[in-house]
Amino acid sequence: MRILLIEDDESLADGITTALRHQGHAVDHAGTGREGIALALAARPDLIILDLGLPDQDGIETLGVLRHRGVDSTVMILTARDQLSAKVQGLDAGADDYLTKPFAVDELLARLRALERRSGASRSAEIQVGNVVINTASHEVLLNGEAVKLSRREFSLLRALAERPGHILSREQLEDKLYSWGEEVASNTVDVHIHNLRKKIYPEFIQTIRGVGYKLGPGR
Repeated sequence: MRILLIEDDESLADGITTALRHQGHAVDHAGTGREGIALALAARPDLIILDLGLPDQDGIETLGVLRHRGVDSTVMILTARDQLSAKVQGLDAGADDYLTKPFAVDELLARLRALERRSGASRSAEIQVGNVVINTASHEVLLNGEAVKLSRREFSLLRALAERPGHILSREQLEDKLYSWGEEVASNTVDVHIHNLRKKIYPEFIQTIRGVGYKLGPGR
C-alpha cells in the first residue's frame, strides 16, 4: 500500500515511516500542508496520515483542499487535540478515522489495517490463491502449509498482485506500491523481484503479459 504521511514533527515522522516501511508499505513524507497536497495529487496514495497542527495551514483546511481536488484516499487524522468537537470536525471534513497523540505505533498499525479492510483493499487478513496463503497482518506466506521466506518488497509485490486477482498490473503500478516518491528505482527492479518470487513459490504462479504487465496465474 502507498501511504502519504503529512506530519511536521521530524522525529515522529521518522518513527512512523520506519514502522510503515517495515510492514512493507511505500511511504512518502510531507512536512507542510501545501507539500502534502502536491504529493497527494502527484502520487494518489492509497491512504493519508494527516496531522492537524501543520506549520503553514491547519490540517482540516488541508483535508478540505484534498477532497475538493478529488483526492479520495482513505485519511487517518493524527493530532494532539483531544476535544470531541475537534474529532467531529475532522470526521465531518472527510477523514475516515482519528487517533489522538500520544499513541502506540502498534495501535496506529492496527487501525490502518482496519481501514484497509473497511475500504475493501483487504477484506480479510488472509488472501488465498490456490495453494498459496498470504497473511497481510503477520506478513507470512504459506505454500502447501509451509512457510516461504520473502523480503519486504517481495511480500509487498506479491500482496499487490493478490489483492487484484485476475487483473494485470503494469511495472509502473507495481513500482508505485514498492517505492516512495523520488526514490531511485532501477529499470529491472520489478523483474528481479518477480524472478525471485517465481523461484520461491513456483514459476507459473506469476504470469507475464508481454507489453502490459503481470498477474497471478491459477493456483496449483
